[in-house]
Amino acid sequence: MPNVVAMTKFATSGRHLVLNGHIDVFPVESEVGWTHRPWGGDLVDGKIYGRGVADMKVGTTAAIMTYRYLSELKGQLKGKLSLVAVSDEETFGPWGARYLFDNRHESVFGDACLIGEPSGPHTVRYGEKGTLWMKFTVRTKGAHGAYVHMSENALLVAADVIKDLRKLEEIEAKEASNLSASLDAASSAIDRSYGNGAFRNLRRITVNVGRLTAGTKINMVPAECQFEVDMRIPNGLTDVTVDGHLEAIKSRFPQLEIDRITYNPPSWSEPDGALLQHVQNNALSICGIKPAPVIALTGTDARLWRYHDIPAYVYGPAPKGMGSFDEHVDVEEALNVVKCHLLSAWDYLSA
Repeated sequence: MPNVVAMTKFATSGRHLVLNGHIDVFPVESEVGWTHRPWGGDLVDGKIYGRGVADMKVGTTAAIMTYRYLSELKGQLKGKLSLVAVSDEETFGPWGARYLFDNRHESVFGDACLIGEPSGPHTVRYGEKGTLWMKFTVRTKGAHGAYVHMSENALLVAADVIKDLRKLEEIEAKEASNLSASLDAASSAIDRSYGNGAFRNLRRITVNVGRLTAGTKINMVPAECQFEVDMRIPNGLTDVTVDGHLEAIKSRFPQLEIDRITYNPPSWSEPDGALLQHVQNNALSICGIKPAPVIALTGTDARLWRYHDIPAYVYGPAPKGMGSFDEHVDVEEALNVVKCHLLSAWDYLSA
């Protein structure tokens, strides 16, 4: 899991801008549904196909090319520019950006951070929901499949637990006033970029049961069921709200064990920061679209900068096929992202 770090100091003192991207990508579970090779990087009809091209080979390329160009202009810019390309991002692992914050802080602690994670041309992301991953285990006595009166079915108990967990989705967050106003203004852009319903989900906890295992044979009452849940926490709420709900569920289901896998609190930077405005203005001049400032549904390494009170903004290609099949990015869109990052970094380090 390599991390690639570089830094350039310019002729005069000024701001320190960090360009971040990640190298790791989602796996390919099956090539079924792919019309082009998932690991081929095929260029077809003006589109680049392959796993990770949107998340986030295009964005990381934008960071690399921006650093490559600007690092040669030492006499024309101010401050410092860092390139931080990391591994171990997709599952919030400890060996990527988190490792660098602990061990190479001089490279990652800047005045602002620009990241090319998928956003689409219509949005620039200044915040994101939090991520809470939990593991639930239900254990019962178990029995022969014909003797269902002898034991509770661990799978059916788990189904009741999941139904109770879904009630968390009825809780809506109470945001800071400037955050709330910014989100209201971007409601249509959010649904346009991330699908109808995305705007509503930004303001509530979402519950996704991503993995479940239970039972040994069809003619046995399952004695154990284990499932893992991905919950996304909006700005305005924390894990404390979820913990209270889980305690209530645990009191109703003594067969249940609950373990926390990981938690990353929600985060946001100011929706009108200097770097964000440079991104908006340059995107408008390049592709004719001024991206709306939004909160993201998904998590990124940007949160780590925000946790240290460093503004972090995300602008990258549309997430077409991300985590699915036929992931791709239009070549024109890829080049626009590179141009926007380059010009925005230039503007930020010229001030």
